[in-house]
Amino acid sequence: MAVAAARALRVGLFGGAFDPPHLAHRLLVETAMAQLQLDVMHVLPTGHAWHKRRDLSPAPQRLAMAQLAFADLPGVRVDGRELLRGGPTYTVDTVRELQREYPGAVLHLLIGADQAAAFQSWHEWQAIVRDAIICIAQRAHATGASNVMDATISASNLPGARVEFLSMPAMDTSATDIRTRVAAHLGIDHLVSAAVARYIDQHHLYRTV
Repeated sequence: MAVAAARALRVGLFGGAFDPPHLAHRLLVETAMAQLQLDVMHVLPTGHAWHKRRDLSPAPQRLAMAQLAFADLPGVRVDGRELLRGGPTYTVDTVRELQREYPGAVLHLLIGADQAAAFQSWHEWQAIVRDAIICIAQRAHATGASNVMDATISASNLPGARVEFLSMPAMDTSATDIRTRVAAHLGIDHLVSAAVARYIDQHHLYRTV
């Protein structure tokens, strides 16, 4: 009797500023683990983000918040490698490193629809689509038609890519809004985990005074 070939390891990459990480980030990780049947997910706070127009919070604080937000999820590894690099942080470098660490694995890069629209501005984007499956988080809309339209537009920006779409419930959450709420002394307990909310308060993050 022939022995079935072992399934290739499925490895996810999810990078971001995580300034701060919020509940929509966590839901995306949980959704990707389940829908893509990932064996391991690397959550990667970005180092020097070449595309960000504002200064990020210090790397140790963003890494600590990511640990609080994700580390309890099975199969998830909060990975600080990009924080240790000098110069701009490029996703292609992380993809290549993980290829070496997981020989023969299938890499899945998680991005949002807004990132997919700008993907061709990424450093060596052609190498990324060659070496990883691009997994786009599509937030739910009121109608399925608009969601399909968004998916088509997103995929059209990724010529030659292997693309998968993650079905996400509607969550109108952004790190920008959270920072704005903290600066205005408004509550964020419904937007971030309790541990992250405590960390933000204890370290006086995002306050203007």
